[in-house]
Amino acid sequence: MLAPIEQLTIDELVQKQRRFFKTQATKSMAFRLSMLTFLKESIKHYEADLLEALREDLNKSELDAYTTEIGFIYDEISRTTRELKRWMRPKRVRGTAIHLGMKSEIQYEPYGTVLIIAPWNYPFQLAVAPLIGAIAAGNTAVVKPSELTPNVARVLTQVLERAFTDRYVASVEGDRDTAQELLAQKWDYIFFTGSTQVGRIVNQAAAKHLTPVTLELGGKSPVIVHGDANVSIAAKRVAWGKWMNAGQTCVAPDYVLVHESHQEAFLEAIKQEAFAMFGNGVGTKRYTRIVNESHFDRLAHYLTEGDLVFGGEMNRDELKIAPTVMTNLHEDADVMKDEIFGPILPVIPYRQLDEVIEFISDRPHPLALYLFTESKDVERTVMKHLSFGGGCVNDVIMHLTNPNLPFGGVGESGMGAYHGRTSFETFSHAKSILKNTTKFDLPVRYPNFKPAEQLIRLIQR
Repeated sequence: MLAPIEQLTIDELVQKQRRFFKTQATKSMAFRLSMLTFLKESIKHYEADLLEALREDLNKSELDAYTTEIGFIYDEISRTTRELKRWMRPKRVRGTAIHLGMKSEIQYEPYGTVLIIAPWNYPFQLAVAPLIGAIAAGNTAVVKPSELTPNVARVLTQVLERAFTDRYVASVEGDRDTAQELLAQKWDYIFFTGSTQVGRIVNQAAAKHLTPVTLELGGKSPVIVHGDANVSIAAKRVAWGKWMNAGQTCVAPDYVLVHESHQEAFLEAIKQEAFAMFGNGVGTKRYTRIVNESHFDRLAHYLTEGDLVFGGEMNRDELKIAPTVMTNLHEDADVMKDEIFGPILPVIPYRQLDEVIEFISDRPHPLALYLFTESKDVERTVMKHLSFGGGCVNDVIMHLTNPNLPFGGVGESGMGAYHGRTSFETFSHAKSILKNTTKFDLPVRYPNFKPAEQLIRLIQR
């Protein structure tokens, strides 16, 4: 092993990685595959520690931690390893009539040294998933885990140190000052997951060096429960998606727009589903806690802005807030302006679909949108008129689980995408190459071309 990261300044670490990248070692398929294998083996070695760290930081149950964090990563590594040869292969593209005798292709090459800044809500998955793409594409990488989940950050550092030397992949722990110092460096690519507010800061820092970025942000992801929806299914799936991880999911349903004919039935159904899945939250050992007191107090304020249908119980000592549904909210309420990122769900009735489209389109583009309807016409209308990162019809969050669907936002909910092949392409520069023949040379491209004379000569040949 090389010298510990603690003995290096951030600038020295970045330069060390740049020198290693220049050796071309990271570009071979064999190297990339072996590094992915090392990563998976190291995660398995520290799996128990990761589970405990996720419990300590967020009170995640073993099942929740494995399915949404560790298991997700195992699947991503396996899929990437299986498909990498095909992804790396140059992509042939067609030319036009003037490209007779020429071949055109796209070659994928790594950017170089990349920075990955991870959030706290899924602190392991959202740090390692983009790293898999960076490794697959042939880059070196520095990962900045969230300081709000220190136990996971510590174990993540151990995972990476066991798998790699710091000249290739390194974890840099620290607070906001550390993040700012990292952003002051010149990177070849930056991948950030977090809030829109911090995303703007990251984008400004990247712009100073003309560094390309992917910003995985958030926003207020709406659910539409139309008049022809299956209310019981909608309530069950929304309850699962909303209160998983105590609502601390970037694509969690943020608020529900329900047709007025279904409002009472939906409220009753989601109440039953919430208690069936999560109890009252506060008294449930396996229910995820709010990450810290600052976020707890922010969420507690929202509870004063409308009428509670159910929930609202809080325990500040344990940082838990019960699954909660609110109604009779003013549009200017903070809970309707901010991304909630917690277990509070506003429910708003509507009469006409046009009201829904106007309500959502007047706001920043959401990261996700969920529509419950049995009507293809309603589905087409919503998809045509509303812009959002991705979403589901008659479900929530599940689009995130399909690696063949790019995941990302639009507008204030982000830029760029990843997962599966898209991760590989995100961390790769698509280099366009045209190869011409020397067996013949068409004269029409040259300024001294005499059409009639040259045409006759071509025919005579």
